[in-house]
Amino acid sequence: MKAAVIESVGNAVVTEVPDPTPGPRQVVVEVAACGLCGTDLHILQGEFAPTLPVVPGHEFAGTVVALGSEVTELRTGDRVAVDPSLYCYECRYCRTGHNNLCERWAAIGVTTTGGAAEYAVAPVANCVKLPDHVRTRDAALIEPLSCAVRGYDVLKSQLGAHVLIYGSGTMGLMMLELAKRTGAVSVDVVDLNEERLKTAAHLGCSATATTPDALERPGGWELVIDATGNAAAIQDGLGRVAKAGTFLQFGVADYATTATIEPYRIYNQEITITGSMAVLHSYERAAELFATGILDPEVFISDRLPLSAYPQALERFASGVGRKIVVEPTAG
Repeated sequence: MKAAVIESVGNAVVTEVPDPTPGPRQVVVEVAACGLCGTDLHILQGEFAPTLPVVPGHEFAGTVVALGSEVTELRTGDRVAVDPSLYCYECRYCRTGHNNLCERWAAIGVTTTGGAAEYAVAPVANCVKLPDHVRTRDAALIEPLSCAVRGYDVLKSQLGAHVLIYGSGTMGLMMLELAKRTGAVSVDVVDLNEERLKTAAHLGCSATATTPDALERPGGWELVIDATGNAAAIQDGLGRVAKAGTFLQFGVADYATTATIEPYRIYNQEITITGSMAVLHSYERAAELFATGILDPEVFISDRLPLSAYPQALERFASGVGRKIVVEPTAG
């Protein structure tokens, strides 16, 4: 089969690889769509994946075409979205319910062969059937939505909060959509990319700006979310949190990124600084939310490209152009 392969740091190609074979409790999925994410860029940079080469792609959906010998929950022809999370279920963190912090953490498309291919293998337990009205090619959005749902689990946001989001890429926009539905009084979005801000405005945020200085909230925001991973945005956001407010580090920063905090202010104003890592007990809920139409795929997916264009898709994503970029291995 054809697959995208990150062969070495900075080098992604599309080539032939062996077809996958399911284990007893696995299925093979013919991939309809696979989304690109900041994690894919980190893998390209030599981070996250313990070894290269690897077939990337942890945001994908498709049709089941082969079943393992012990699979009874699904049939060939079922359309599914796939949770890429692979946990050991044995370490301290798994045993205490923090599976996303698993000491042996792994993920389809990060540490094992992923969905940027014509076919992908996945545990049956990781597959969520899609309702008839959800298009398979749109369902690659469920995985990033599940990360956003996890973010709001961490935030435990209160009714009546004023929210500030840094970044109007896919994840920032998803956090905007969730904020609108979790009782926020206002949701302001900041981004240096004015073209992306137009989408945030289209989705109904309260205000957009290229700097929070242009927004009127001298007391700060109860919830500040960084969806960029950018050091300057993080540093600025830490200073915009209202008293008793929360700062959520949601964007994926480079390993070397640092920011400075003011310990006395954290203490004196009872500010919470927290993070949200990937998916935790949120994938099925995200799939249900997606089925209700919480996201408009025509807004969120800006580019649909063939698998053969995967290297170019990475370049396009890295340049900050568009919103969610997906490759469709079986299109056409």
